[in-house]
Amino acid sequence: QVPLVESGGGLVQAGGSLKLSCTASRRVFNFGTMGWYRQAPGKQREFVARIISEIRTFYADSVKGRFTISRDVAKNTIYLQMNNLQPEDTALYFCNSHAGTNDYWGQGTQVTVSS
Repeated sequence: QVPLVESGGGLVQAGGSLKLSCTASRRVFNFGTMGWYRQAPGKQREFVARIISEIRTFYADSVKGRFTISRDVAKNTIYLQMNNLQPEDTALYFCNSHAGTNDYWGQGTQVTVSS
């Protein structure tokens, strides 16, 4: 069983929006804190956003003001609302559950932004 399942990726024009979802088992959802990472072709995986609580969230500088992370605890699901997407946002987006030195990862969902 895949611990984390992402959805919502796709192809969008620059300036457009997408909303990603990540659903986990309750065990994985409660394992640690949940977040999003991305990996563009030829580049290392990079941090995008993390949610600790509804009032405690963290973002990479490159997405601040454009992306919003949220969660639905009852559904064991986190979301990433992405607005004003740019070609440099093109990447495979991964959901992550992190605790200490341990991590769970999803298989990723592709986001492609055309100029």
